[in-house]
Amino acid sequence: MKIISTPINGLFEIQPNVFEDSRGYFFESFRADALSSHGINVEWVQENQSFSSVETVRGLHFQKAPYAQTKLVRVTQGRVLDVAVDLRKDSATYGQSYSVVLDAKKHNMLFIPEGFAHGFSVLETATFVYKCSNYYNKENEGGILWNDPELAIDWQVQNPILSEKDTLWPTLKEFTKITGGL
Repeated sequence: MKIISTPINGLFEIQPNVFEDSRGYFFESFRADALSSHGINVEWVQENQSFSSVETVRGLHFQKAPYAQTKLVRVTQGRVLDVAVDLRKDSATYGQSYSVVLDAKKHNMLFIPEGFAHGFSVLETATFVYKCSNYYNKENEGGILWNDPELAIDWQVQNPILSEKDTLWPTLKEFTKITGGL
């Protein structure tokens, strides 16, 4: 398992070792000791799965304390552009985003610590699976506007399919003014 640092501290892309033969393939999708060797020690308490059509955009979501969540995300079918935005108020990379294509054929994953907004756009019909370090709590849900011009995220979709909720979140600037960050 390769754990690759990104330009944002604490955010890692994970590439498992995949063993293929005539029967198919095998890989370890989670291994606590490999993550621990990079200072990642997380107890997972919830796992979620979603299915989305091409051009769906979900996000940018987060959970506020005391329900903040660390996530380990991957796709088991299809491809998505996965996006994380650093909202940690004392971070040198506050307001910066990082994106990576998660591909069911590559089996790659993204480790997202607490303090990030997270979202994805669907490039190829996808089943998305993610482990969470804390339980979802509706009253502590928050978000950043998916198409905030300041973030300038290229979601790589032409006609995004969105929930109404995801069109109503504040911009990063509005969020920062109100809260100062997570």
